[in-house]
Amino acid sequence: MRWFTLYIAGIVITLHASVIKPIPTEIKVDIRKAELGKRLFFDPILSKDNTVSCATCHDLQSGGDDGLQFSFGIKGAKGSMNTPTVYNAVFNFRQFWDGRAKDLKEQVTGPIENPVEMGHNFEELVEKLKYHPIYKKLFKSIYEEGVSKENIADSIAEYEKRLITPNSPFDRYLKGDENAISEQAKEGYLLFKYKGCIICHNGVNIGGNLYNRFGIYKDTNSTEMGRYNITKREEDKFVFRVPSLRNVALTAPYMHDGRFKTLREAVVFMTQYQLGRYMEEEEIDAIVVFLKTLTGELPSDIGRVP
Repeated sequence: MRWFTLYIAGIVITLHASVIKPIPTEIKVDIRKAELGKRLFFDPILSKDNTVSCATCHDLQSGGDDGLQFSFGIKGAKGSMNTPTVYNAVFNFRQFWDGRAKDLKEQVTGPIENPVEMGHNFEELVEKLKYHPIYKKLFKSIYEEGVSKENIADSIAEYEKRLITPNSPFDRYLKGDENAISEQAKEGYLLFKYKGCIICHNGVNIGGNLYNRFGIYKDTNSTEMGRYNITKREEDKFVFRVPSLRNVALTAPYMHDGRFKTLREAVVFMTQYQLGRYMEEEEIDAIVVFLKTLTGELPSDIGRVP
């Protein structure tokens, strides 16, 4: 087995060379639940005033986010956190920047009830769907109890499991295709490992599997407290779930507060504030080229539903 050693802040860290793994080409789901979840995902009926759907903030034709620093909900309400991509979210160990949802199913309910996002409440939403001619039949055909908060979340989460992006050039490289990425991208991958990026960005999702402090070596001037809002522990101030780097070239702007418009800006920031080390311009360029190889194939059935 192959291992490599890193020296970060005087600490010796040894990692296995296969610490990043390719995205699987498919995930098993309940097709009927997923199709119902897809219909709900694109339907603004989930919002209080029927103007906002899940797809409003999660554009599946692009990076699975909306490309804005902060998203807009009902009545033009503006959020305060950058919208994470929904693509490959199934591989995250927790959901939301602060990790307050344990899985996709728990995550679904948050935006629906958030007054700045969809502004609904489930008691009213369930009644609305119970009297809807299509949803009433669909829920009853799949779930014995029909429409319920639990089943709404379950079906949408089942659909979101399908939103994976396998077969990126880098995944093909990991599987043995030496020509899948350029020499510059290969150099960027080596730098990504030996400069220490891989300590936080690893696993199938190249991130999304641990928390870390935002601003290890320098103060980032973040106005958001991250995990502290959930735990109220001093050590959790400015601690966030590490984002996935899958499709990162498509998900600008970057960071939880969307402070950077370009991928290069984000990489430069991370080298200084998270890694505490200097990189040459050509090293930054190589890492950016590597990150662009993480763009996978979008699902074939992401079009709108009737």
